[in-house]
Amino acid sequence: MNLLQELKWRGLIESDSSSIGDLNKLLNKEQTTFYVGTDPTGKSLHIGHLLAFIVARLLQQHGHKPIVLVGGATAALGDPSFKDAERKLLPMEVIRENADNIKKQVSHLIDFESDAPNAAIMVNNYDWMGGMGFLDFVRDIGKLITVNYMMAKESVQKRLSNGNGLSFTEFTYQLLQGYDFMVLNKQYGCKMQIGGSDQFGNATTGLKMLKQSGVNADECGVMTWPLVTRADGTKFGKSEGGKNIWLDPTMTSPYEFYQFWLNQSDSDAEKFIKMFTLLDVSTIESLIAAHREAPHLRKLQKALAYEVTKMVHSVEDASFAIEASNALYDKNATIETFQKFNKDTIASIFEGVPHYEVSASFLETKPNIIDFMAEIKFASSKGEARRDIKNGAYSLNKAKVLSDKMVVTTDDVICGQHIILQKGKKYSLVTVQ
Repeated sequence: MNLLQELKWRGLIESDSSSIGDLNKLLNKEQTTFYVGTDPTGKSLHIGHLLAFIVARLLQQHGHKPIVLVGGATAALGDPSFKDAERKLLPMEVIRENADNIKKQVSHLIDFESDAPNAAIMVNNYDWMGGMGFLDFVRDIGKLITVNYMMAKESVQKRLSNGNGLSFTEFTYQLLQGYDFMVLNKQYGCKMQIGGSDQFGNATTGLKMLKQSGVNADECGVMTWPLVTRADGTKFGKSEGGKNIWLDPTMTSPYEFYQFWLNQSDSDAEKFIKMFTLLDVSTIESLIAAHREAPHLRKLQKALAYEVTKMVHSVEDASFAIEASNALYDKNATIETFQKFNKDTIASIFEGVPHYEVSASFLETKPNIIDFMAEIKFASSKGEARRDIKNGAYSLNKAKVLSDKMVVTTDDVICGQHIILQKGKKYSLVTVQ
């Protein structure tokens, strides 16, 4: 299986992009320089951006040279492709800060450090666009593409037809992205642009501009992958609660990140392990076969969650996330098991269990366990609480409650904010305010 065949097997080739340039020639030669771009419109990338850099890493592993373009200039405009309305424009200082954050995140995914001839490089299109005057832009860039060609783009037609219109600022975005391709071709010999299917129109504009400027565009190409969807047809990229899953660990913890992948359905896990991991084909096929034989073991989801978390964060973070995931179901777990985690991880681990709140000032009065349970309304009555204690039903912070005289204090608070209660095997989490 050559690289192009592998990418198709992984579901990473949009059906119509294979005709834009000879991808077989570009991908199966010794080295092709290609670029992938992202606009720093947020503090962090999220998993919707992740596929671009996984594809780039796969190409790099096969000897090709990635250029990662951070769109410091294009972020100032906002890409209108398949957006229903114009984005809010960001101040340049925010764009620069976002670009610095993204550089750090991408460095986890692609090799920039080695001395190999295909080590990645990172560029910022503000370097060649920031000082460009308007007259230079319309004279040197604008003349390369006709308005008719730009108007025919599907993304442009969609915006014009939905009643929201398209500003001149947004309309020029495809020219700027096309100019990026021209600059990278001239400076670095870049022959291919890769991106999601929503970038197909912008990318092919770049090929058109290369041809108009005298470059042999037949030697260049565009490769896109399809929009990632779940088995039910919904767009991939957010948690069930609608939250973005960020690559920045301060915005989405490695534990939450791991849990997102672990909770994928069987069919989606089979699809995503091909798309979002760097595991080789034979390993993936073996995992899929093992999962189909015993789906209740969730081997596929566990492998997917571990591999993506390891790649985006670290081996240590992935192992920590597994330990946190298992803690709730580990019969041998002790309070020391939970004390390894910070308060946010504890809250995430216990997300699906009953939650209660108590004030720190109440704990400072050193209530007995009966009054503590009454305060948080844990038991239906004090009498019921006493009976359950007598029967050995309760544990506090994994220690059996042996007497209704037991005192609960601020010393029982773990990880800065929580107390763990159990009735039998059922957990509850008390948050101390």
